[in-house]
Amino acid sequence: MNAGDVERSYAWCTTIARSQAKNFYYSFLLLDLPRRRAMCAMYAFMRYCDDLSDDDLPDAGPGRDCFDANDRAARIELWRRNLDLALAGREPEGILWPAFVHTVKKYRIPHHYFFEMIEGISSDLKPRRIESFDELYDYCYHVASVVGLTIIHIFGFDDSDAPAALALAEKCGIAFQLTNILRDIREDAEKGRVYLPAEDLDRFGVSLPFRRDQAFLNLMEFEASRAREYYRESAPLTGMIDAKSRASLRALIGIYSRLLDRIVAADFDVLSQRVRVATWEKLWILAKSRIR
Repeated sequence: MNAGDVERSYAWCTTIARSQAKNFYYSFLLLDLPRRRAMCAMYAFMRYCDDLSDDDLPDAGPGRDCFDANDRAARIELWRRNLDLALAGREPEGILWPAFVHTVKKYRIPHHYFFEMIEGISSDLKPRRIESFDELYDYCYHVASVVGLTIIHIFGFDDSDAPAALALAEKCGIAFQLTNILRDIREDAEKGRVYLPAEDLDRFGVSLPFRRDQAFLNLMEFEASRAREYYRESAPLTGMIDAKSRASLRALIGIYSRLLDRIVAADFDVLSQRVRVATWEKLWILAKSRIR
């Protein structure tokens, strides 16, 4: 792996993050260049992982002729094998890998997070129903908390703060994923995925298919409050990371918590529309985060 390959890889990852990381990329802009590029490399890896369980496959890894494009389990397994090769110092096919490997080495990111992420997206291969909050927490950990646990190594933190910082990063990931689930209820249901726990649906008298009635609104209010509690519990994380990275984390949390605000302000009308945070709001959050 030569310097030219690494630079081309970082440039590609940056392009992917700029075009697809609708919420994440804004916060990356508040980082110094090395950390920003590292974040883009991590985002590109995570984005590819996420897309493996869906229908769209970006051109980041082995070509589509390496497997049946419709066999998602096969392409996830091939991705897992290529991850093994990359972390072992061998170079699999794909423009993503040089920047990914460079970032993992530079910021000493534990390898097990990446395999946990693949485990999480593998669980989305089939239609699923979440039965309990414990099951939902485990899912959120594998698809979101591991993201927080990964990028906190890029943000930087003192070794003495590691246990507390990692625990808070896990909770922050839970807050983000709960927010995503509330926003994406309609799209997920269309794919046969219902992430709100069955125990909660039963508690509030909500049945499938979802209808925006009072029972649904009561359920959504409960789940939004649960997400807010995880944002509150993870708030001290910002003060534990490297001072140069704090504005970026503040912006990231600010954008995601604003998305939750927007969902609540829309009176949980997530079945007929996709709730978003406007670009001007994201820029305002960025400016506010930088000034603090």
